Amino acid sequence: MIHDYNTQRNRMALPEYGRNVQKMVEHIKTIKDRDERNKAARTIIQIMGNLNPNLRDSGDVKHKLWDHLTIIADFNLDIDPPYPQPKREILTEKPSRVEYQSGEVKYLHYGRVVTMMIEEAAKMEEGEERDYLVTLIANQMKKASASWNRGNITDEVILKDLVEISGNKITVPANIKLLEVKELLGPKKKKPQPRQNKPLNKRKYQGKH
Repeated sequence: MIHDYNTQRNRMALPEYGRNVQKMVEHIKTIKDRDERNKAARTIIQIMGNLNPNLRDSGDVKHKLWDHLTIIADFNLDIDPPYPQPKREILTEKPSRVEYQSGEVKYLHYGRVVTMMIEEAAKMEEGEERDYLVTLIANQMKKASASWNRGNITDEVILKDLVEISGNKITVPANIKLLEVKELLGPKKKKPQPRQNKPLNKRKYQGKH
């Protein structure tokens, strides 16, 4: 009796499709008739789609499946796919570098998003709309400061920082009023109190004398 152990099998390139799909792909390599080979490849694509339903949410499901078929075949499958076959280099190429915005965040406790919002507000024309946005930003700055436990920062300091971040392009509205910290952060969550066992009522269990 011949045993087929996992440790004796070749490593699968895409194990999520299972060993049976790997065997089918290896089999169609032996089919000499090109039309039959293409027909068998399309059948395997349908099976792969059923085995990996999460690909249905991706933009181009069929393209991904054909690419996966090529990878499973170790880039050695002579067929006529509807898409260009990927090259082996895709398995070793490094992912594209994600570009981050450069520059130091001077007011770290406010965060870069607040800085970007201030820059956009500075581009707006003066008026009620900009004043409303400036008020929202200032309240967000106050909330961020409170979250950092920076209790020594006053409204005056926050508004001064806002103007400085804008490069003195923003004039703080004369009637601006910031919310209280408790309004911005909400009420503090009460810590659950440990459950205390009530003392037994001895009289209840004592008989009459």
